[in-house]
Parts: sequence; structure tokens; C-alpha cells
Amino acid sequence: MHVPCRTTLLVLTCLLWSLSFTPRCSSKPDPHQRQALIEMEARRATGGGVVLNEKEKLVDKKLQQMKLQEMEAPDFPPAMHFFKAKPLIDASPVFSFLRKMPKGAALHVHDFAMVGVEWLVKNVTYRENCYVCFNDENSVRFVFSSVQPKALPHCSTWTLLKTLREKLNSTELDNSFIRNLTLVTEDPDSEYPNQDVVWKRFEQAFLVAYGLVTYAPVFKEYLYKGLAQFYEDNIMYVEIRALLPPTYELDGRTNTREWSLNACSEVIKCFKAHHPGFFGARIIFTVHRGLNSTQAVQIIDEAMRLHKKFPEVMAGFDFVGREDKGNPLWYFREALGLPEKRSVDLPYFFHAGETNFLGTAVDQNMMDALLFNSSRIGHGYALAHHPVVKELARKMDVAVEVCPISNQVLKLVSDLRNHPAAGLMAEGFPIVISSDDPALFGASGLSHDFYQAFMGFGGMKSNLSTLKELVFNSLKFSSLSPTEKKNGIANLLVDWDKFISETLL
Repeated sequence: MHVPCRTTLLVLTCLLWSLSFTPRCSSKPDPHQRQALIEMEARRATGGGVVLNEKEKLVDKKLQQMKLQEMEAPDFPPAMHFFKAKPLIDASPVFSFLRKMPKGAALHVHDFAMVGVEWLVKNVTYRENCYVCFNDENSVRFVFSSVQPKALPHCSTWTLLKTLREKLNSTELDNSFIRNLTLVTEDPDSEYPNQDVVWKRFEQAFLVAYGLVTYAPVFKEYLYKGLAQFYEDNIMYVEIRALLPPTYELDGRTNTREWSLNACSEVIKCFKAHHPGFFGARIIFTVHRGLNSTQAVQIIDEAMRLHKKFPEVMAGFDFVGREDKGNPLWYFREALGLPEKRSVDLPYFFHAGETNFLGTAVDQNMMDALLFNSSRIGHGYALAHHPVVKELARKMDVAVEVCPISNQVLKLVSDLRNHPAAGLMAEGFPIVISSDDPALFGASGLSHDFYQAFMGFGGMKSNLSTLKELVFNSLKFSSLSPTEKKNGIANLLVDWDKFISETLL
């Protein structure tokens, strides 16, 4: 892959300097100076330093023709809410192209939001010993048990699902479960009028899935199914933010986080053995940012121990949960400083800047993430408002994990053409595209988010060069070792060249 040519940029800079003596106010601007400015801007953008070969140029020409047709259509999907735009995207030739395209890695994905919820409902809830209860917030909870489960506060009596299905219409019941497990709705604007409402619904969906996915046998199957769905979307490597909660057995016994990480390791090895083109997966251990400072010290202590025991599968640590309502990173500074104090390696991958409330305590999270040497920044939506932080991140070569659909559904931005990542791409800031919680949004592993970024962020300026840099960025900024990155990129190049050749057939 070609890197940006500093010599060319220097030549353009010198050209602009030599032309700077042209009168600033002129009815006839120098066309050479204008062209030099256009070329400089193009080279600075994401993909601007990528040189396409002859085959890639032919593919790019076809892609740009498809893109132009879609951008001229009356309804432009990135300007619409994803739930309304999805049928248009699914029918799009550009989307079809992106689905087939090797996309490298998905670096920002949450554990309980990987697998399409239809599998949880149509498969998992039909298994023996599955109980359900209905709470006073119009939601449901599930649990597997060999005996009648203990009652939950604010919830109805646990009912065996097999018995309930014999009394009710199974299709209607299943559809109600699906609605509880996703945010998908026909009228998202009225259903979710503000961030408080949509975030409450978002967190409820995780709680609904919790009792199903933490059942030990399902835990392993769910991870395998999740890897399969990403693999089918032409993704070769995944980094999963995982809570690693205590899983449970049918008799109520619980397992430790160590058990969960060992289970993840086994599943990943098994999946790789059956899918030779899959490069692997790693876990970023996460906890909710609502915990207190004392609890944080205990968690970081456990994270260091787990990372030491499972260095191959555990990539590092992060906080999750709504940033605007949780404790800022600086609140946890004592705990986060423990690894360095003890000379222990524990990489951080912090969510930071997932907010449009500037000037608040959490608005400093991106700066603090860099001060704590975060390997990447999750979301970084507010980065454009922090020029010093942005400059520091660039110098540190810290990429931002951009999740377009998540940012729109959770009401940070409505029209994705106005997403701050459009500006980051225009200046060639290092970013990777990811999907955050695709199952909750009814999205594919990564292709829908790539579509929104390609069409919405870049407009007609983004092309195959843009896509190629974004794809290879995903491995470049992964937690893989230098040797693993080299091997992964070599494999990805083979897949990329094959895709280009097949596209020309």
C-alpha cells in the first residue's frame, strides 16, 4: 500500500509559495494556483496518498459511476435515519460492492450486540428450561434454570416459555421479544425524541439479552455465531469490548471472568480452525463507568491479572456506558495509574468524546485518554472541538474508532453528511470504521457503516483509494503485534487483489 508522498506535498507547498505573489484580490485568479490547491487538498484527505494500480483504477471508475447515480437519487440514505434508510441501502449497488469488499477488521464491537436478535429469539429462547418474566417498564427478562427461579423485583412471576407458547400466539410473542432486543422502529424520531429516551431503551436491550447470553452454553455459541456473522460480512479480524460477566449453569452455579476468557480463547481457536481465512479475535475487557473509585482499583487489579494470564486473547481494558451520565476518566486516575506504578503492561482503549455537550467534565475524556496512553479513541465525536487534543492524537498516531450508525441512532447527529468524521477524513486524520452494536440497530457486521461513511462522510470526493486506506487502517491500528499485523496485512492484500479481479469479471 502506497503511503502519502511527503516530497509531492513539499513541491505543492513550494508551488503555492511561488505563486503567493499573485495579487490577493483579483478578478482573474491564477488557474494553476487553483489546481495546486485542489491537488493539495485531495492528497491530504484519507486515501489521498494511495496509488491505485490499473485494475483498481477500472474498478474505481465503475464505483464512482454507481455512487453518482445514488447521490443524484431523490432520497439520500445518509441524510435519513438509518431505520428508514436501510431498505434503500440494502437495494444499493454501492452497498452490494461494499458487502463483497474485504473490510479487514472491526475494532469497536460490543459483546452482547454482535449477533442478529432473530437467532436469540428463534433459537435460544426455544431451548429447554428457558423462563421469562415481564417487568413494570414494559420489558422482559430471561433466565435458564432447572427449578423455578427466584422472583425479581418489579417483575412478574417467572414463567416457563414452553408453557407460555402453548397459551399464546408464538409469532406475536417472538416479535415482542425481538422489539425488546433491538432499537429498530418504524418511527424513530417520535419513538426516541431525545438522548435520554433512546439511551434508556438502548441499555434496556442489553439487559434483555443478558440472561440469555450469560447462560454458559449459550455464551460460547453466541460468540461463535457472532464471529460467523462478521466473517460472512468479509471481516477477517474482530476486537470485542466484553463485560465478561459471570456466566451461569443450569443449576445456578456461576463461573468466573477467568472462565469466560478461557471460553473466548477456545471459541476463537475453534472458529479459526474451521475458517482458514479468518485471522482471529481479541477481547477488550470492559466495565461500566458508573462504578466508584474503590471498585475501579479492584477492577484494574483484576484486569492486570487477566491480561497477564491471557495475553493472546485479552487486548486491554475500557469503560463502557453512556459517557454523559457516567464518571469521567479523570475520576478513575488513581486506578488507571496502577499499571505504570507497578510496571505492568495493560493497554487502554477508551471510549471518549461520545458527546455533544461541550465544556462538561466528560468533554475532557479525550485529553485524559491520551494522557493515559490510550491505544485508540472510541467514537471521538467531539474531537473536532479540541484542536490541541486532535494535534496530540495525530502526533501519537492514535486513531479514532468511528461508528456512524451508532452515532446517528443515539442522536449525536441526524444527517451523516454533518458528522465530524467528514472533517477528519478531509484532513487525513487516522480513523477506522466500526459498527459498535450492529445487532441492536439491525445492521450488518460492518458493511452498513462503511456505506454511511463512504457515501455520507466523503461525498463524491471519496473513492476506492479512500476505502483502501480505511480497510488497511483497521489492521494497522489493531492491537495485534507488529509481526501479526505484517502477516494480517499480507493476507488482506491477497483478498483485496482477488476482490478487485473478481469485480472486473
